[in-house]
Amino acid sequence: MRGGGAGSFPKGRVCPETREIPHYLGSGRVSPAALMPIPASPDRMDPVIAAIRNELAENADPELRKTSQRFFKEEITCYGMKTAAVTAIAKRYWKEVRSREKEEIFLLCEELYRSGYLEEAFIVSTWVAAIADRFEERDLAVLERMIDTWITNWAACDGFCNHAVGDFMVKFPERVADLSRWATSPNRWMRRAACVSLIVPAKRGGFLPEVFTLASLVLTDPDDMVQKGYGWLLKEASRKHTDEVFAFVIQHKKVMPRTALRYAIELMPKDLKVEAMRKG
Repeated sequence: MRGGGAGSFPKGRVCPETREIPHYLGSGRVSPAALMPIPASPDRMDPVIAAIRNELAENADPELRKTSQRFFKEEITCYGMKTAAVTAIAKRYWKEVRSREKEEIFLLCEELYRSGYLEEAFIVSTWVAAIADRFEERDLAVLERMIDTWITNWAACDGFCNHAVGDFMVKFPERVADLSRWATSPNRWMRRAACVSLIVPAKRGGFLPEVFTLASLVLTDPDDMVQKGYGWLLKEASRKHTDEVFAFVIQHKKVMPRTALRYAIELMPKDLKVEAMRKG
């Protein structure tokens, strides 16, 4: 399992964590008393959330649910649905909620996250990205809380950060410095989020100084999910800035984990790859 890039998860499949999703305290530690289980009665849910969960359950595929575990190191469970089907559900129900106030949509998204199902997390990613044109600078605190509280695997992290957080940073580039704080978080998913939030703009050639700042902050991170995250970021930046990324890799290759290095040079010409991988 590569588990690090947009193409790492098989097309047509989505999966979530099985464990109850913890509510992180301000210290970043988890309190067992703060665990938030799935609501027991649909009557207490927003009708749209109840309808979504019913539809996901009705269309679940036990075989997809069984085979998806191998793409995650964390123990997971899932409805077992094709990505296209989940996206269609997200878009269809978005028509019912898009006229609501932004703050209410955020609350609906946190309710979806609370279930622990990755299919529901993917719906959140779709909905939050859909309100990017309504983002205000203060909303970064909401996005950060969602990641720190609810994200528990690479697929949910990447789905949310590549577009929703990435769109925010493009709209408010003065807040990209906040990602450096995320990169030093004790939460591994915040550290990965710091890097993968710039994937799309970096692919287009943007934020190169910030790309190098983030990669430097997590350069020797022992977590392979973080290594893959910043390696992926460097790879996308190399599309428009091959020479600069290559120079960064050569400068740091003695301490850069091989996992991150391999990701970073994936798109480079063969001669540069050979030089980057040469020991010494």
